[in-house]
Amino acid sequence: MSKDFEVALTGDFFDEKGTCRYCDIGLATLGEEPRIKHRVFSEHRKEIGPEQIGGAQGVIVLTPAVTSNSVSKADKLLVVARFGVGYDSVDVAACTTANVLVTITTGAVDRPVAEATVCWMLALSHHVRTKDSLLRTGQWDRRSQFMGSELRERTLGVIGLGGIARKTIELLRGFGMNQPLAFDPFVTEQVASDIGVRLVSLEELMSQADFVSVHCPLTAKTRGLIGLREIGCMKPTAYLLNTARGGIVDEDALFGALKENRIAGAALDCFEQEPVTSPNRFAPLENVLLAPHSIAWTNELFRDIGRAACQVMVDLAQGKRPHGVLNPELFERPAFQEKWKRYQSINK
Repeated sequence: MSKDFEVALTGDFFDEKGTCRYCDIGLATLGEEPRIKHRVFSEHRKEIGPEQIGGAQGVIVLTPAVTSNSVSKADKLLVVARFGVGYDSVDVAACTTANVLVTITTGAVDRPVAEATVCWMLALSHHVRTKDSLLRTGQWDRRSQFMGSELRERTLGVIGLGGIARKTIELLRGFGMNQPLAFDPFVTEQVASDIGVRLVSLEELMSQADFVSVHCPLTAKTRGLIGLREIGCMKPTAYLLNTARGGIVDEDALFGALKENRIAGAALDCFEQEPVTSPNRFAPLENVLLAPHSIAWTNELFRDIGRAACQVMVDLAQGKRPHGVLNPELFERPAFQEKWKRYQSINK
């Protein structure tokens, strides 16, 4: 048997007393490989320092950024495993240069984010926030001013037709909605047709959808994708939902549209600058729902993400290629192969 395989977790999984903040983050999965030992960073930083990684072979990352400096001394590090599917906080190119894999937990977030999206669609169209406020403030007689609308015969438009968007469409099938629309330049007409979705241009989606739901990653090409022009195409009765990443939607353009009631409303789980630790400018608006990048957080979500991230460590320790790798070209690179072999089990 080869040497121990060390896994480090970023400090934000645990509180100041060392107690895990979450019910289950899948650590039991690490027990599948007896050589794996895990530890927790002694402090939480916005950016991981190379000394925090130390001699670890794997790092499971919740929120800190991974930069070129983070992996500057990564002679023993094999993988950075993002606890989730977004990877805009990880410098993938720098990791690749340093012979470090980057993985995401593909599939583990699909159901909870889809369920949260449906929840928000219903809450927006039925004016749940406003009606709750009416009763709390004794304004019963104003209820007729806030007639809702059903999802029936409405059109969903998804930006990005990945796993989350597909699961959302699946969950909505019983509501009697129109054929969903999708904008995704990486998906073929045949694939979209097979799941009952019509591929359209971004402009057509923005102008026809009653619910525009953002499900694409934040990249150089998607930053600012939904701007003043795109929001200007939306129906005055339409809603915009963003459970993906801040920066995809131009917040200035969206704020203006909401304040002037040029669209019916929005639901935002993510923002250009996070964390949001002071009152947000969207907060006074009655036609928007807000959440601190956690609308889909459930015990099941963290359990499933954790199991997937920990399975990455088990697979690498046992000499297997893990799922969700963003830079698979490393498997063909001799320098990575040499480093990996030092920590593989000889009993495969």
